[in-house]
Amino acid sequence: MPEGGQSDVARLLSQINAEYQAAQWGLSGLSQGSSTHEFITRRMENMEIVREELVELVGEEESVRLVVDQLGKSSQSEEGKDKTEEAKDT
Repeated sequence: MPEGGQSDVARLLSQINAEYQAAQWGLSGLSQGSSTHEFITRRMENMEIVREELVELVGEEESVRLVVDQLGKSSQSEEGKDKTEEAKDT
């Protein structure tokens, strides 16, 4: 991978993570109805656009592996935050 490619991959994974987090927040936010659905749909569409850029840098299989790893880390991080907040409430 070219020298700048590594930072491009990191940047794209960060964008994917940000879109994923926004979609998660949309699920738990105060908004209701079709506006929430549209918001989440747009976040998922944005994730796919960025993933396609990632495919150009690292290939299809590697892009899938990287995205799954990134979203797994993101989900684990959110679970940890939820448990910490639950502990504070008790």
